[in-house]
Amino acid sequence: MIKMKDLVLGYKKEKILKNINLKISNGEFVGIIGSSGAGKSTLMMSVVGGIKVFDGNFKVLKYDMDKISKKNLMKLREQIGIIFQGYNLVDRLSVLDNVISGMLKEIPMPRAVIKYYKEKELKKVKEYMEIVDILKHSHKRCDELSGGQRQRVAIARALAGEPKIILADEPISALDEKSAKKVMDILKRVNQTYGVTIVTNLHHLDVAKRYCNRIIGVNNGKIVFDGKESELSPEMVEKIYTK
Repeated sequence: MIKMKDLVLGYKKEKILKNINLKISNGEFVGIIGSSGAGKSTLMMSVVGGIKVFDGNFKVLKYDMDKISKKNLMKLREQIGIIFQGYNLVDRLSVLDNVISGMLKEIPMPRAVIKYYKEKELKKVKEYMEIVDILKHSHKRCDELSGGQRQRVAIARALAGEPKIILADEPISALDEKSAKKVMDILKRVNQTYGVTIVTNLHHLDVAKRYCNRIIGVNNGKIVFDGKESELSPEMVEKIYTK
């Protein structure tokens, strides 16, 4: 799914990540941890392009990221769902309309504008709303929902695009403990039900240890740990978080 070899990434002339070697396989649930500014977001968001490749080999699905065309970059992004810390929903629209907006690559724009959806499309959307436990709020405007509910709508919208990979950018950092647990439970359910590869960056070490079957520790632009929760010793945790 994702392969990085001797990779150097950054912005303009600034190199942020160096000597990155990483393989992520289909169906994994990967958590990226580290201090603020360590390079977690750069590493994760490089998967959808927009991050400069200075050196090395970088492949996502079948695409070489160092020489990908604009056309193929669009095709790649259609196969990747993104869940943002700030939800990125259209507040004035209903839950249903926000979720179905994730299917716009399949629904012609004229139908989308007048909100004319076919039965098979509504059936799919209902399934995604059910799996994130938001179906009962399907006709509410999104600005009427709590933060946890809004993030669950965002997960359903990402699912509606039938992605091969979901990137979750600090998906629970703005949520209370109860809402955060529900969101992480749902991400795990999505991973197990659909086999979608999930890559998320997390501030909470305990959450990463509880939910992710693989943890990547980043410090000062380098991967300093890549393994299972059981392999994450106190000494290694200190190495990840010490600046």
